[in-house]
Amino acid sequence: MKNFSSLYSGVAALGLLLLTLSGCAKNKETDPSITNIAVTNPDFQTLEDAAIRGGVAYTLGNKNAADPQGNFTVFAPTNAAFARLGLNSALDLTALQPSFLTNTLLYHVYSGTLPGSALTPTSAPSPSLLGPTRRIIRRADGSLYVNGSKILSTDVTAANGLIHPIDKVLLATGADVLNSALALQSGGAFVKPELTFLVEAVVYCNLQAALTATPGSPQLTVFAPTDQAFKDLGVLLNVPLNQPRDIRLLPVATVTAVLLNHVIIGGTQGGKFTSELPGGTTIAAAGGPIALGTFSNGVLTAKGNGNATPANMVIPDVQCINGVVHVIDRVLLP
Repeated sequence: MKNFSSLYSGVAALGLLLLTLSGCAKNKETDPSITNIAVTNPDFQTLEDAAIRGGVAYTLGNKNAADPQGNFTVFAPTNAAFARLGLNSALDLTALQPSFLTNTLLYHVYSGTLPGSALTPTSAPSPSLLGPTRRIIRRADGSLYVNGSKILSTDVTAANGLIHPIDKVLLATGADVLNSALALQSGGAFVKPELTFLVEAVVYCNLQAALTATPGSPQLTVFAPTDQAFKDLGVLLNVPLNQPRDIRLLPVATVTAVLLNHVIIGGTQGGKFTSELPGGTTIAAAGGPIALGTFSNGVLTAKGNGNATPANMVIPDVQCINGVVHVIDRVLLP
């Protein structure tokens, strides 16, 4: 690990040197580039590390060839935003597969100028360099969000565009809910596999089709329990859920009822980010009611009828092409 860290530090230093030389050669503007702002602002240290590792630092250090004005607009996660995912340093970023990191960073970038005045809920969804669009949401208190991430300020000017700092990393998979879960289960996004119990349960109950995007299929809001959540459920039920296949020790009808309690299909609450969910109310999942806690610090708790304690959101607001997934730390019991 020490050798890897030393190698990475050397690569990062070389990358920054190349960026500096590139900026001197190509940018005569007074304002620094988007990359240079990340380099010089301590609030964006993790973003700087991510941009270097994800291979987008050079791109954001220069003019945008696809825009007549040469501009990008970046929704920029702060250090605290990355910390919510347990990413506090350059070394922590190795927990993400390189391609997933790159795509995640590109999801934060708009090709062109998107000023704060254009960030309104009535405006057209803003496309990203990755492809999926983002939604602008204004809550009743006037706070502004992009998907589930609060926009902390707007219009930080750079030589090649604008920066809007945000409080959570934007996540999008570019796949439907089923294939997004499969990517996590196989280590295709985070290096360490996750949602392995959930995927096993979905296959066991033959519910794959319900999570797959088809023409005209409704948008879903899915609460996805972590592997540890299923292991904790095994302790509660006195059933040894130590590995994914142990899910099959439970009756298929029981597991099906539990899974349906995690999915909102269509209607007014299907496909919703945390900033859009009605905190302090009860919403109807396919398997029963889910009581939502108060919206606080960008997240809500969720509780099924059979739960003594509500579940917390571990990774909220993962955008899929047929809905939004919120990874939670407890199985919701009907």
